[in-house]
Amino acid sequence: MTGLPGPDGDRGVYGISVAAELVGAGAQSLRLYEARGLVEPARTAGGTRRYSANDVERLRRINDLLDAGVNLVGIAMLLDLQDENARLRAENDSPGSRRGRAPG
Repeated sequence: MTGLPGPDGDRGVYGISVAAELVGAGAQSLRLYEARGLVEPARTAGGTRRYSANDVERLRRINDLLDAGVNLVGIAMLLDLQDENARLRAENDSPGSRRGRAPG
């Protein structure tokens, strides 16, 4: 065992060109998605974008929705709803939630 930390899905590790290649989009598209608030990559001290594994997965979802004919405004709404749904599910499945408690 090397003692190195495991992968962190939120840690920005990919530069814009690598992230663009991973999702099959152009770097300019990724800049546009950021400008529209669809993705928020981390920034280095020098201002370079760093995309995490979670960002790359979100970019793939954006591309899938674009391929399905959804425009960027619709994608923003859908992603917000998906994020809220995931948050509520996690909250509902937590040990202290009402759903997780026995009736009585």
